[in-house]
Amino acid sequence: MNALTTFTCQSCGKEHYEWPALAFPCPSSYAELSEEEKQYGQTELNEDFCVIDRPDQTDFFIRVTLTQKVIGNCNGLDYGVWVSLSETSFLDYSENFNNENHEVVYFGWLSNFLPDYEFSGSIPMNVETRKGDQRPDVIPHQDTSHPFVQDYFSGIPLKEAECRIAALFA
Repeated sequence: MNALTTFTCQSCGKEHYEWPALAFPCPSSYAELSEEEKQYGQTELNEDFCVIDRPDQTDFFIRVTLTQKVIGNCNGLDYGVWVSLSETSFLDYSENFNNENHEVVYFGWLSNFLPDYEFSGSIPMNVETRKGDQRPDVIPHQDTSHPFVQDYFSGIPLKEAECRIAALFA
C-alpha cells in the first residue's frame, strides 16, 4: 500500500501507517440528481455545504468527519461524509463557520451510503462541532440497530479496514 505514510503513535510508541480518509464529494441525494437538475435546479454545493431546493422541501447538508474504530490498531478508519441538518441548525452552523470557539452539538442524519453496508434509510447522528479550523465529528446514535452502528462501537478488523482503503485505490 504505497499510498500510505508512516508515523509513530504517541499512545504506543510504535510505527503505524497513516490511512487516507474515505471521502465522499457530496451527499448521496445530490449525487442522484441528473446533470440538468444540478445545473438548472436550485442546488448549491461547495467543499463544506450543500443545499438542494426542491418544490416540496429544501434539504441542508454539511461535510463532517467520522472515525470508525479498528480493532487492534491505534488508527481509526476516517470517513469524510455528509449529514443533513434542520434549517435552523444549518443556519447556525453556517453563521458560525469561521468562529473558532463555536462548540455545539446538532442532530443530523448520515447522508452517504457507506461501502460494505446495506442502507434502507439513514442513520441518526450527533454532529459535534470542534474548536479551530476542523470539520465537525459525527457519532451515530447507539440505539440504532444498523450493522454500521454496531461496527462503529465495537470496531472492525484491521484487514477489513485495509481492504476498504485498497478499494479506494482500485
